[in-house]
Amino acid sequence: MIVRVWRWFWSPTSRYGWGGIFIVGGVAGVIFWGGFNTFMEYTNTLEFCVSCHEMDQLVYQEYKQSVHYTNAAGVRVICSDCHVPKDWTAKLIRKIRATNELFHKIVGSIDTPAKFEAKRLELAEHVWASMEASDSRECRNCHSYEAMAFHKQERRAADKMRRAQEKGETCIECHKGIAHKLPEDFEEDD
Repeated sequence: MIVRVWRWFWSPTSRYGWGGIFIVGGVAGVIFWGGFNTFMEYTNTLEFCVSCHEMDQLVYQEYKQSVHYTNAAGVRVICSDCHVPKDWTAKLIRKIRATNELFHKIVGSIDTPAKFEAKRLELAEHVWASMEASDSRECRNCHSYEAMAFHKQERRAADKMRRAQEKGETCIECHKGIAHKLPEDFEEDD
């Protein structure tokens, strides 16, 4: 039985043995997969994110003024830390959804500061809705209620964080405008 399987595996089809076909296919698959993953990770770099002038001249400049860029702890968060999930499947879904952003880049929907500001609220609401839907998953990669030292926070902040924890609120419900300025037409619900 094993000999028959071995002969079949290496016996030629009209030109090649099945074993050769599987090996070449496997090597090609590994090369494709490695290249795909490498490119996907490259698109998570700060350099890639700010490579278009809309990001470089607008939101990147706001981010550089935020606590996520410079802080007492010396920890710098980059675009992908907040906007791209760590889980591979969720990351792939986010990258597929990003093709919509490429479409708008091509058609020039936000290629000037005026156009960007006109769409800022719509863009922000889309990001906020995504963050709420994932229970602020990307925020929680670094921040968690369980790791907070409430006694080291200002009393008002500690009270609000405890209440948010009790209610099961997600980060973005209270922390809009942390890394980017709020849209001019934004009105807080509370």
